[in-house]
Amino acid sequence: MKPNQKFSKLASDQTIEKTVKALNSNNLKTEVVENGEEARKKVLELVPKGAEVFTMTSQTLEAIGVAKEINESGKYDPVRPRLYAMNRNTQGREMRKLGTAPDWTAASVSAVTQDGHLLIASNTGSQLPADAYGSGKVIFVVGTQKIVADTQEGIKRIYEYSYPLEDVRAQKAYGVHSAVNKILIINKEVVPERITVILVKKNLGF
Repeated sequence: MKPNQKFSKLASDQTIEKTVKALNSNNLKTEVVENGEEARKKVLELVPKGAEVFTMTSQTLEAIGVAKEINESGKYDPVRPRLYAMNRNTQGREMRKLGTAPDWTAASVSAVTQDGHLLIASNTGSQLPADAYGSGKVIFVVGTQKIVADTQEGIKRIYEYSYPLEDVRAQKAYGVHSAVNKILIINKEVVPERITVILVKKNLGF
């Protein structure tokens, strides 16, 4: 299946402004930056040195260098290397607990709606508990090509654009197909400043 390129186009400034207002009204604190380097700096300003951080699998975080900085610089307490060092067959429970409730999470989303909602698609659902509730603080870095009109169009974007690209990535990385098995929709956050959204005026990620 070829990705629907309609969903690869960056949003206009007017659309971004409308989306920011809606996200903020839903307790999803939002900032706009011009490029990946600004996004990287913003993430690293927000996360305290030495903090426990889980970087979710994200082409966006890879592209802007956040995943590498958090997991390899020695300045943070990264969750992902610890998970990689564990045995899923004998330490599955410990792995689930570690990945569900980190102090900080850095991730991206599949779609952002102009009325202020976030959609996150997943094959296994492993990142969704932390995004939804478990993580103390969550930072989503999102290219503005992911802005859509509403939730219905967000789901369409997932199936017609994000999934085909993620399926190709999964086959190259893991030798298996991906799937849209679970979708988290964040309509509003009840904890003030728990979630920060950084919108980037560049085409980043899927």
